[in-house]
Amino acid sequence: MNRSLCKGLPALGRKARGAVRLSALVIAIGVSGIHAAIAGDYTLGAMDKLRIRVAEWQTAEGTVRDWSAISGDYTVGASGGISLPFLGTMPASGKTTSEIADEVGLQLQKLFGLPDRPSASVELAQYRPIYLAGEVQTPGEYPFAPDMTVLKAVSLGGGLRRAENGQRFARDFINAQGDSSVRITERNRLLVRRARLQAEIAEKSDIAMPAELKGVTEAAALLESEKALMVSRDKRQKLQLTALAELKSLLQNEIDALGKKSVTQTRQLDLVVEDKGRVDVLAEKGLALSARKLAVEQRIADLQAALLDIDTASLKAKQDVSKASQDETNLRNDWDAQLAQELQNTEAELDTLALKLVTSRDLMTEALVQSADASLTPKPGSAVDINYSIIRQKDGKSKRIAADEGTPVQPGDVVKVEPSLNTQ
Repeated sequence: MNRSLCKGLPALGRKARGAVRLSALVIAIGVSGIHAAIAGDYTLGAMDKLRIRVAEWQTAEGTVRDWSAISGDYTVGASGGISLPFLGTMPASGKTTSEIADEVGLQLQKLFGLPDRPSASVELAQYRPIYLAGEVQTPGEYPFAPDMTVLKAVSLGGGLRRAENGQRFARDFINAQGDSSVRITERNRLLVRRARLQAEIAEKSDIAMPAELKGVTEAAALLESEKALMVSRDKRQKLQLTALAELKSLLQNEIDALGKKSVTQTRQLDLVVEDKGRVDVLAEKGLALSARKLAVEQRIADLQAALLDIDTASLKAKQDVSKASQDETNLRNDWDAQLAQELQNTEAELDTLALKLVTSRDLMTEALVQSADASLTPKPGSAVDINYSIIRQKDGKSKRIAADEGTPVQPGDVVKVEPSLNTQ
């Protein structure tokens, strides 16, 4: 493969390569942990968008190669595959992101005959959309979001279609109620995130359930998700710190070995200098050859040069130890700063949501007051019911599923809203 397509890191000393490899493993584990927390066991389908990043640890050269020619964003096509450079079309429909990542690394290793399998990170960048049909104010295609229900989906389309003024007030109520439901879910998620950030800042191993979420059904699931993320982030940071500690240990061992070598070389130099003194005395008396004197002087020069190389290598190793210590300090400081910034952003989002919730509740109250008239009262003997259903593609076939406002919606679903006359 053309090396201009890849970017490598400069090689380190032989004794430090093991630590660099461990650092590369840390990065892979961190990405894998975050990816698992986001995608889970979600299976891909047409119109899902993926973000792929590929890197390779080269054992022989001690470098990390970035496969920038393959890394990028890809969309699952109508045939259920993604088209990658070198690898061509790869089946993706029905697979998870982790399965795609394993397949990309394996195919690259086979294609180029690599001794080390490249590490691929596959992230779900965007879910395939959902569709609203029937008695919805604005039918059409809408982006999918996690934890979406039928009610939330209908609210994206402007709520139910109503023609009369009285029904318009009911529609406004449903819209405001849908917005409020979405914002409450978002607020609950932010409350748990804030609790997780506070636990990380306090260096606690567990997350306390926020008082505002006591008795909330979805609180336990949200808490478990944040716990999994906290464990993953903590593991990534600890592995990075361990890698730096091992690098410092390797460098310190190298410094100790160079110190012992310097002592031995100095002892040899003293012996040769002493021998030179005896040769000089013999030379003055005409008992020693000039060749022997020259050889002794050459030996002294060689030993002095070797001592200088040892001192230079020792100084370089000490500089590397100092840099590793600074990297460790920077890692801890950056982590603390990141936590503080995330907590500040979360607090700001909670404040904004609180204001939006107040607005939604005011709109709901206003709609209820305005709809308290005869136009919203069903005529004796008749009323209109709203029926919800979901049309879902599975194994190439469409399946119609009866639903209500709380039924979960999956990517690619068609949510159909139909009125029916109730004459009871």
